[in-house]
Amino acid sequence: MASITIRNLDDGVKTGLRKRAAGNGRSMEEEVRLILREAVEREAVPAKGLGTAIHELFKPLGGVELDLPPREPMREPPRFD
Repeated sequence: MASITIRNLDDGVKTGLRKRAAGNGRSMEEEVRLILREAVEREAVPAKGLGTAIHELFKPLGGVELDLPPREPMREPPRFD
């Protein structure tokens, strides 16, 4: 296992970590390990795209079948003679 040293840590941050660790029944060192592990795992999970989020939001409502108009031949491009 690797070790890490964090210098110039604000006193308020250290106090907050100590209180958080005590509230969770862990040592400060274990609390920091857990915080770092969760932060790294959160970054590893790719965020959902907008389309996926919208799909999941409306999926419970069911789908809709749309009538597609028939395709027509492409028209001639404009000429600039």
